[in-house]
Amino acid sequence: LSLYSSPARETKYVESPKTELEEGVSRLRQVMEPYTAWCQLELTDSSKIKAGSSLVSGFFSEGYEFLQKPPAGFYPRLGVISFAGIIGLFLARGSKIKKLVYPAALMGIATSMYYPQQAVAIAKVAGTQLYDWSLQGYIAVEALWKDS
Repeated sequence: LSLYSSPARETKYVESPKTELEEGVSRLRQVMEPYTAWCQLELTDSSKIKAGSSLVSGFFSEGYEFLQKPPAGFYPRLGVISFAGIIGLFLARGSKIKKLVYPAALMGIATSMYYPQQAVAIAKVAGTQLYDWSLQGYIAVEALWKDS
């Protein structure tokens, strides 16, 4: 026995009327359907042939294999590096420049902790590039100074 009786509800589904834009898109899709099906068929057939020799395909297949069989401790390292980036975003409230610099810097520091040899190699290349750029800037400013 129910304590409360509820009246029987008769519901009726009413579709909202389509707008002119929806009608136009619907007509366009119906007209273009044979052509899109033909293009999809052509693309899948040609991509099967080209996929074996493509460099992009090799890159993605190597990445997929790497993620299927990662080295020991890869996912925890990835988690720490990602967490450092999130902390950087949290600390970079306010300025747009901070939102670019803080996460990148914290992720770079976390990455250099796990991969020190690669970090040293990158730092050497970056140092020489920075030196070259600063030297070019110094020469440009010196030339402007002498001209005026």
